[in-house]
Amino acid sequence: MSKELVRAIAAQCLVYPEQEFIDRNSEYLDMAQVLVPKLGVPLTTFLNNAVQIPLNELQQHYVEIFDMRRKCSLFLTSWTHGDTRNRGMALVYFIEIYKRYGLVLSAKELPDHLSVVLEFAALENPVEGDLLLGEHQAPILLIRDALLKSGSIYSAVLDAVVASLPEMTAEIEARAKALAITGPPKEFVGLSGAVAVALEPFSAREDFSLGGVSR
Repeated sequence: MSKELVRAIAAQCLVYPEQEFIDRNSEYLDMAQVLVPKLGVPLTTFLNNAVQIPLNELQQHYVEIFDMRRKCSLFLTSWTHGDTRNRGMALVYFIEIYKRYGLVLSAKELPDHLSVVLEFAALENPVEGDLLLGEHQAPILLIRDALLKSGSIYSAVLDAVVASLPEMTAEIEARAKALAITGPPKEFVGLSGAVAVALEPFSAREDFSLGGVSR
């Protein structure tokens, strides 16, 4: 249960912060404090820091870090596939997994956003979610490292996420090092169309959204 709980809390921390996040901060803190230290301490650190920052400043920081810095992007396939036509197929892979368990994303959410994957792993299907996170452990490690280098308070959230991941393998470590050196692949032809095709069948429903830790 500890693994699912840390991922559920982290999912909420990695969404663009609104007033609801501030209002529920103490609730998330109470949950984090029951976790083992390697999972709970990083989340507690982040939550205590975040609540002391005015909401508009926290929002500005979120945009600056996650939207303006490519190396901090929370979209996992942007690391593995970059701006290439293959990214559309990678997004379909996520969508098909969610669909298999009766979940449909809103048209506003891409399926590879780390907060979406974490919530799926925490609240919907921990086994399948663990596999998804394990497959994308290399980009998650690189996001954590980029946040640490930037001095962002969000690095603590990624510390907790990394602590919940499956055991590091030599292959994952090698992939992380290779991505860190080369960066994501670049190819702009055909990406927007591929993503549109991937998401279009699901745009009419909003069954799966980041609505909170408890359901």
